[in-house]
Amino acid sequence: MKVVVTGSSGLLGRHVAGVLVQAGHDVLGIDVVSPAISGWQHVTADLTDLGATLQLINRCDAVLHIAAIPRPTGRPPAEVFRTNLVAAYNVVEAAAQAGASRLIYASSFSVLGYPFAERLQAPHYLPVDQKHPIGAQDAYGLSKWLGEEIVETAVRRGAFSAVSLRMPWIQTPETFFKEVGPRRELADAAHDLWSYLDARDAADAFLKALAWQGEGHLRTFLSAADSYAEEETAELVEKAFPRVPFARPIPGHGAVIDNAHAHDTLGFEPRHSWRSYKPA
Repeated sequence: MKVVVTGSSGLLGRHVAGVLVQAGHDVLGIDVVSPAISGWQHVTADLTDLGATLQLINRCDAVLHIAAIPRPTGRPPAEVFRTNLVAAYNVVEAAAQAGASRLIYASSFSVLGYPFAERLQAPHYLPVDQKHPIGAQDAYGLSKWLGEEIVETAVRRGAFSAVSLRMPWIQTPETFFKEVGPRRELADAAHDLWSYLDARDAADAFLKALAWQGEGHLRTFLSAADSYAEEETAELVEKAFPRVPFARPIPGHGAVIDNAHAHDTLGFEPRHSWRSYKPA
């Protein structure tokens, strides 16, 4: 297939583009910066420019939209919101006009309000699944939720079928101990729901979403099978969210984001855990 990957120079994007190339797909990567290393065709472009987006996303089979400002920190919230929403609209419209049959959108568990909420709300229940209410508060989480709705409008008019992957903090063996290690000692770790996803498993989910045989717009959560914490999950929840009910028990270090829907629909099964990473 001819596949366009936006945000292909970032941590997630380069893993996704890499597995697509390994699977034999013809990949065009689009990003505002050039990749350090790539095995795919690359174009440097700003996807908030509709004209450039329409020129680049042309005559393709699928579009994987990963490009976004990844957090509402370090930049004005209005810039995060505008950039992410304009890029999502432009890419979706370009994919529709290009005749793509599948669009895959890199959404986030931030649609629930984590981890950037100004006022932390306890989950309605745990583990989180597809029925959990949306609760975005910040510019980034709101941009991801409305990005899903932009995708939905195109699906509604029959442009393509789509998959939105709602992912937590993406990590690799090289980044985990530097980024997550210090944070998991803080009470603020509850804002993350102690959740993460290995970039290789995330990339595999995109590959599986590309092969999905369904119609319409599938929205699903993804997570590593375990939390990023050293304490057992029940103890963490008791301290941070003592009144939250459990829809089912979470044994040991199990994740508080449920992969069951992703498994049933996409065949997704996380294979990597930080517990097998080796500190640098």
